Amino acid sequence: MVTVDPWLLITVAVGLFMAWTIGANDAANSMSTAVGAGAITPKQAVLLAGFLEFTGAYLFGKSVTETVRKGIIDPSKITDPNVLIYGSVAALLAASIWLLIATKYGLPVSTTHSIIGGIAGYGIVYAGLGIVNWGKMTQVVLSWILSPIFGAIVAFLVFKAITKSIFQRRSPMKSARFWAPVWIGLAFVVVGTMFYLKVLHGKSLIHGAAIYGSSAGFVAFLISFFLIKKKIFHVSDPYLGVEAIFRRVQVLTSGYVALSHGANDVANAIGPVAAVYAVATMGMAGMQVPVPRWILAMGGLGIAVGVATYGYRVMETVGKRITELTNTRGFSIDFSAATVVLVASSLGMPISTTHTVVGAVVGIGLARGVKAINKDILKDIVISWFVTVPVAAIISGILFKVLMLAG
Repeated sequence: MVTVDPWLLITVAVGLFMAWTIGANDAANSMSTAVGAGAITPKQAVLLAGFLEFTGAYLFGKSVTETVRKGIIDPSKITDPNVLIYGSVAALLAASIWLLIATKYGLPVSTTHSIIGGIAGYGIVYAGLGIVNWGKMTQVVLSWILSPIFGAIVAFLVFKAITKSIFQRRSPMKSARFWAPVWIGLAFVVVGTMFYLKVLHGKSLIHGAAIYGSSAGFVAFLISFFLIKKKIFHVSDPYLGVEAIFRRVQVLTSGYVALSHGANDVANAIGPVAAVYAVATMGMAGMQVPVPRWILAMGGLGIAVGVATYGYRVMETVGKRITELTNTRGFSIDFSAATVVLVASSLGMPISTTHTVVGAVVGIGLARGVKAINKDILKDIVISWFVTVPVAAIISGILFKVLMLAG
């Protein structure tokens, strides 16, 4: 008879819960702008995002993930395997609880920051403040500030450029037939390069841009150029015709974000699970833990179900409550967020995708004037960002202490 470590079962269950909350909260990163701009319906969004999130997690999720996420605590100070097990469960549960609270109120927060707070919390309770890598923690704090600022600036500039090259011309439709393929091609240069770096986990930015980025951009330019050239738009308002051009493209860019998110953020849920799996099956925990396919599938399934069942709350906040979106505005947000994350990743700068997307939405609103921004909801979002790490850390520390005493 095969015996299974009960703590492995507990950790798998908590990891599945964490994956579900990641899907519920981070669905806004990929599909909120497409829904807000009316490119697809909420039902279509959750089905598409769920499928792509699972595909990204299962097919492209990292086969090796760090035991101690992002190196936020010093693993050499943890010698007792039980500490790693209890700590992993406490960190996962704490991050999940905070993500669930944030999602209930429609607040987009960083899932990576949540798990970082959870890991720091149990680490401090176990070994004191000295176990925390405060340099890494400073980077996390910097990302709160840098991500939305860069996202807002780039989105503002991109939308202004699209407005000037298309909307402010004498014949917007004629200008769109020329300029839209150029913008679409540029967007797919970024998407192709990001696919190489984030989904295929490539190392060279230059190689990714030269092979994947340029190929994707060139193909996207050619296809969009010939499709737009042949397409007859039956609209009396030329501006509506321009929006129609960008509608389908926005679905593609949003779909890429969902695929990339599944490939990357699944590690937030399965990293601690993989660590406990190693302890339970091998009796030891290394810095790098091989992740079985079934754990990747579990994480992908949890994210997909989270998107489908509870993702609408945060999606509505980002897509509709901050500022009014159209297809060109939504395209500008996706293009800008992907560009900022790509450049920041290549430079080693700390960037949060969630914060970048929200910043880009704000930047689009500012392009139309400060009054176009819902300042009350924005204030709530910013406050939720700053309390994410400390709240997750406090909950994790309490849970870890209870588990240690009970164990």
